[in-house]
Amino acid sequence: MYRMSPPYLLTTQEISAINVSGLIISVAVGVSVWLVASFAIARITKRVAAGSTFFKKPHFRWVQPALRVLDHERRVQRANTIGSLLSSVTGVVIVMITIIYVFNNLNVNIAPLLTSVGILGVAIGFGAQQLIRDFLSGIFITIEDQFGIGDVIETSEVVGVVESVGLRITRVRAENGTIWYLRNGEILRVGNRSQGRYLPPAADTADSPEAGADPQQKSGEQ
Repeated sequence: MYRMSPPYLLTTQEISAINVSGLIISVAVGVSVWLVASFAIARITKRVAAGSTFFKKPHFRWVQPALRVLDHERRVQRANTIGSLLSSVTGVVIVMITIIYVFNNLNVNIAPLLTSVGILGVAIGFGAQQLIRDFLSGIFITIEDQFGIGDVIETSEVVGVVESVGLRITRVRAENGTIWYLRNGEILRVGNRSQGRYLPPAADTADSPEAGADPQQKSGEQ
């Protein structure tokens, strides 16, 4: 007959080895740091979205691409994207450090756990190379202000107006009305007609009615 094994109970020595005060302090410090970091990122994101002049100082040059004279919707989307990215990265780092300190105060050997996490990270990295590539490309497109909402861009696949820029996908409306979803990692070369001084091809000018008019007729009209 099957008998259930009794639950494992901590011994008095194991309980005494637990650093309760250190455990409480680790959790409290982790939560406090996360709250302060979230508040700071929210304030920075709000100021960048509003176009504050505070960040035009020399030591804030890294944020200058998001402070150009842009459409409000485009600037807000860029600020929210960067803020969301900073919040996610900060949250993951704080949680990982807090967990390490908690296990340390619980007198748990974290070396095997770190090894397992490292192996899992390598496996996920190999399996999601394209996804990671898309996200990294989206981050640099956003920070470097390569293009944004309302810009007319030209890629090897399509020419159209950018309707949204995400960390993984860029949505473009082509000249014929087709909606294209471009993965950021596959945009190897892009031209921004809105940022430069784009001139239509000479063929378009030659086909126009004014270009085809007789010069003598124009002088007669004058």
